[in-house]
Amino acid sequence: MALVGKRDGRNFGYGRQLSYAGPQALRDMFGGGHYGTVKAHSDRWQAFVRWCRSEDGPGFNDARKIDRQTLLDYAGHLRQQVEQGAICIATAQNRLSSVNRTMAALRGDQYVKVPSPSKALGMRRISVRRSVPQGQDREHVKRIVDMLCEHQMPRAAAIAQLARATGMRLRETILADLPRLQREAEKLGKINIQEGTKGGRSGASAPRWITVNDHIREALEFALQVSPDGSRNLLAPNERYLDFQREIVRPARVILHTHNLKGFHELRAAYACERYEHITQHLAPINGGRCYQLDQRLDREARDQISYELGHGRIDVVSAYIGGRT
Repeated sequence: MALVGKRDGRNFGYGRQLSYAGPQALRDMFGGGHYGTVKAHSDRWQAFVRWCRSEDGPGFNDARKIDRQTLLDYAGHLRQQVEQGAICIATAQNRLSSVNRTMAALRGDQYVKVPSPSKALGMRRISVRRSVPQGQDREHVKRIVDMLCEHQMPRAAAIAQLARATGMRLRETILADLPRLQREAEKLGKINIQEGTKGGRSGASAPRWITVNDHIREALEFALQVSPDGSRNLLAPNERYLDFQREIVRPARVILHTHNLKGFHELRAAYACERYEHITQHLAPINGGRCYQLDQRLDREARDQISYELGHGRIDVVSAYIGGRT
């Protein structure tokens, strides 16, 4: 732990070893909590430390010597690894982002960082789904929901229903303001996904309206029934999100796996495929649809709409849910 007045020491007061200093600084930054986040950043920091010590690296063992050029050199190393097929683009971007975060924790400022990891790498993540999403069959999902309820996991069952009905992310299903969504469903016939969204995409600046149907009404009604007393979402008033993940979500995943569902995120992909079919009257590409070959404008419109409903800022991300343009 850094000592007051000692931040100008080796590794900004976090010890003699670069490998030790980074994780210690991260623990300080996150106040001793967020264990999963600290672990992920720390693991990626160790990859950076190994590069620093390698023949290709600068040989530094003191974070005070690391400057922006060092990080750009590391980005070049990561880009080379991607080009050689050693790591994927997402891994490279995550490693660079974690070095940014760890340097901020060590220094106590934002002066040494790579502003845009994707630009520094000269690459963008574009993944195309290769496997048919599980959970497209609603009867399959219903069996999983029933099984979760049998195992006394009604809130996990609510997550599954909300994800399949609305395409919400896991975090969004857990933190959704259920009374507000129900009011909007009743009065407007549509709901605005706002809580738990990624990248600050919430509020009036980033509306995300989804037209309500019977599946959404049913999912909202069930979620409200199992929402803890005194809560507006699926968390109990004094319950931490991380505790909910550990005690509810993780055990539920075991049940999902035993019933041929890789995870809650598959239900988001199933929603996207269903929306594509509804908009275009063609199967999603991953399901064998050929809309792009027949009507590229319609395919584009569907992808635009699905990107909006899923809360993404880029249309190419939709390929990860419904398949590519084939």
